[in-house]
Amino acid sequence: MGLAAETPSERIDQLVILTERLTELVAGQAVAFEQHRPQDAVGLVEETSRLANLYRHESAKIRANPALLGQASLPERLRLTRVTEAFDAVLARQSRALDAARTVTEGLVRAIAEEVAHQRQRGAADAYGPSGERAAKPADGSAITLNKRA
Repeated sequence: MGLAAETPSERIDQLVILTERLTELVAGQAVAFEQHRPQDAVGLVEETSRLANLYRHESAKIRANPALLGQASLPERLRLTRVTEAFDAVLARQSRALDAARTVTEGLVRAIAEEVAHQRQRGAADAYGPSGERAAKPADGSAITLNKRA
């Protein structure tokens, strides 16, 4: 899958449209993470992935063969440069938002793990039922998987 451009001008026009759409999608994801609503970003993942793969493919093609844009006018190239710079800025914003979300998540997992460890150290108190008989010990609530890379 690739762009259906026959001339450098057509390729730039299509790359600009692609880059602007990717910028819009990534900005939407960044906003979702900044607002602590990662579930809002889920609906954007499929289209973002598809377009990001196309962008990566086209970028690699141009790096391998710069002549694909060789005959484009300076204003066309500058237009592509501007939208690419905007895309890079949005990617940096998304990266910061994801790093913040990851830090919060790691903190929560660490706090839960510490609480479970603390509960184990204290030991569970004996529980008694309504008839005064010793009740079964409550189940161990420590079935949590910890991944230090999460």
